Amino acid sequence: MSVQIEIPNSPRKQRVTNWEKYGWLYMRISGPLLIVLIFTHVFVNLFTGEGIKQIDFAFVAGKWADPFWQWWDVSMLWLALIHGTLGMRTIINDYTEKPKLRTSLVGTLWSVSGALILLGTLVVFTFDPCPATADPNLLPSFCEAIASN
Repeated sequence: MSVQIEIPNSPRKQRVTNWEKYGWLYMRISGPLLIVLIFTHVFVNLFTGEGIKQIDFAFVAGKWADPFWQWWDVSMLWLALIHGTLGMRTIINDYTEKPKLRTSLVGTLWSVSGALILLGTLVVFTFDPCPATADPNLLPSFCEAIASN
């Protein structure tokens, strides 16, 4: 009987990525970031200017005309959706006993989350309140001021 001793610093087996650890870290980092993003969002929208009265289509159009607010809202969208998806994944993993059902539910969850992230990002970055080909009667009143300049 012979014993084979591994050579020091020899190539080892391929490491497996620990997704649970990274998910746990993401939840701990994204939570405080979301608190800052959301409370700043609420403060700017509700407590500055005229408060709730100012929020309408023109307010959103003016806000999304600035790249800073576009990125602010998109980062809030991404962080919140991924945070919520990871939380729902944990609930599915805790309460679903059948492995095939668990896999299909988690797959559906990530698919829906990915679609919402994609659509939300497209809405924020492609938003045009005054499209050139639209019927002028359907456009908001501030589009006339933009067209006359």
